[in-house]
Amino acid sequence: MITNRTTWRSTAMALAAALTVAQPVFPADAARSVDTGVTRRVVVSIPDRKLALIENDRIVSVYPVAVGAAVSPSPVGAFSIVNRVSNPTYYKPGKIVGPGGANPIGTRWIGLSAKGYGIHGTDAPASIGFAKSHGCIRLRNRDVEQLFARVRTGDIVELHAERTPEIAQLFGEVK
Repeated sequence: MITNRTTWRSTAMALAAALTVAQPVFPADAARSVDTGVTRRVVVSIPDRKLALIENDRIVSVYPVAVGAAVSPSPVGAFSIVNRVSNPTYYKPGKIVGPGGANPIGTRWIGLSAKGYGIHGTDAPASIGFAKSHGCIRLRNRDVEQLFARVRTGDIVELHAERTPEIAQLFGEVK
């Protein structure tokens, strides 16, 4: 029995720390665990069907994407990256697909703070450039692998439904 309040508190804190589940650490994360001073954000233009990775206010990469179909639109707003999974398993009621070429979410999953939504690869690269997803942002597997290597948990992801002046500047004028 613990009678001393200070001892009880330190024991409770130690127990809570022991029960905390840690996020998996990827090798690339370990290399960047020290603050590098990089400000990073991902900007998606739903109407342009493009994604830009921006570091320290400089465009690093622009990728074509698939966005949500009319019946299952992509969410709009600012979100954060909450997890990153290499070679994910796809789960749907009545269906589980392990890592590999038939996996609908491809080779990488970048989970967003909008529950159930993320940025991921695809087993249907012909869908890129169209509104064909169930709301997620799809990239070709090689593109999502490049993006995955640069982004981190906590980075901001903006999904825009309108062409603002910033979006026009990032992705060019509509043709």
